[in-house]
Amino acid sequence: MSDPARYRRAYPQDGAFSVETMADGWPLRRFDWPAEGVPRGSILFLAGRGDLFEKSLEALAHWHAQGWAITTIDWRGQGGSGRLGEDASTGHIDNFATWIADLALVWRRWQPKAPGPQIVMGHSMGGHLALRGVIDGAVKPSALVLSAPMLGFSTGKVPVGMVAGLIKLAARLLPKRRAWPDNERPSAPGIARQTFLTHDDGRYADEIWWRETHPEIVLGPPSLGWLAAAYASTQYVADRQRLSQVQLPVLLLGTDGDKLVSPDAIRDIAAKLPEGQLHMYPASVGHEILREVDAVREDAIARIDAFLATAAPAS
Repeated sequence: MSDPARYRRAYPQDGAFSVETMADGWPLRRFDWPAEGVPRGSILFLAGRGDLFEKSLEALAHWHAQGWAITTIDWRGQGGSGRLGEDASTGHIDNFATWIADLALVWRRWQPKAPGPQIVMGHSMGGHLALRGVIDGAVKPSALVLSAPMLGFSTGKVPVGMVAGLIKLAARLLPKRRAWPDNERPSAPGIARQTFLTHDDGRYADEIWWRETHPEIVLGPPSLGWLAAAYASTQYVADRQRLSQVQLPVLLLGTDGDKLVSPDAIRDIAAKLPEGQLHMYPASVGHEILREVDAVREDAIARIDAFLATAAPAS
């Protein structure tokens, strides 16, 4: 079997890109990596806001080596799936329901052909959309794996509802205006982007390599419209009654060092899920848990493997 590290800066030769056309004709970039031999099952991987799925190839290669078939898509408006903003670098969406509708169509086409058990695995915004997809009936996997899921935002001493209301008002006036100048979050001048992503210098350098080698799939900061939609969707997902209907195993991995999403929101939602399993890493761990230093990354992968062995045993 291939060493997963070889895919840190290379596409697998047996993987293939295609175009997944949505109901309105919008083209999504899709990547499929079929299993070798008898399939262990299938993973539909959902990346975060503005992410390149290429960043996750090393982690995905681990599961592929175990016999899992891998499929991933770029969300409408990012990566290789076009743009919705006024320029090529601003990430915009009108409503997260747009992405859920896309996800539902992808699932309907993917599910009948994908060897079971079928897993949805999502990172950050992809984790949020994976959970919302289950709540809304867009996807019906055997289990969910959520890495640093975007289930809320830290607003300090200001009530979340007040922040959401102000952002919603601003988005009505300037929906496609950048929410902040650069990076994944507002940050003071001189603050390195890496500090809130990963402490592994090599893996961060891998991302920069992908961004420089494939600038056409790079996305910058979100729009005010995206931010308003994100607050609205996280409040929607946090509803206790909706979460009580998620009757399948869910593994959530979070970190108290997260500067992009709220660790408290991850804890809160994990406690509301009937079959939720939570592991929180300490503040020394950054947002990209599966791209952190080896000790953290290997621990996270081992926890996911153990979860899948129980929640989605080989058929």
